[in-house]
Amino acid sequence: MSSPQSTSASPLERLERRGRYKVLVAKLGIDGHDRGAKVIARALKDAGFEVVYTGIRQTPEQVVAAAIQEDVDVIGVSILSGAHMHHMKKLMEKLREAGADDIPVVLGGTIPLPDVEPLLKMGVRRVFLPGTSLKEIIEEVEKLAEEKKRRERELGLA
Repeated sequence: MSSPQSTSASPLERLERRGRYKVLVAKLGIDGHDRGAKVIARALKDAGFEVVYTGIRQTPEQVVAAAIQEDVDVIGVSILSGAHMHHMKKLMEKLREAGADDIPVVLGGTIPLPDVEPLLKMGVRRVFLPGTSLKEIIEEVEKLAEEKKRRERELGLA
């Protein structure tokens, strides 16, 4: 689902706008399978986003510190290990503790359907399941980044 602003802009205008957005892609926990995260990071980069990839085996504290240091607009997490509930709860807690819970968080990976609603309730903005198109991911990340930038402008922070 794209925003009205996205559909009215030309592909070049959308690409240029995305260049103003920074996304952090992270792998939490001991999960060492990072092919999917790298595919997403590359797709976002090719779509014009600035992308910071943290690498594998990151802690929630490391991800929050990197997100703050890099001043990112969106955090994307990939988890395949089955520990998504534990890791995402910690990540969302650490973001709140750091005063950085204005950064939208999306999650992708092998997430069981019954876990999607609890993840959304803990503050994850979107859960991408296997088979989600790259186009849908890119559009959602762009929408979330635009929303964050708009809130910052309204608060006089940008």
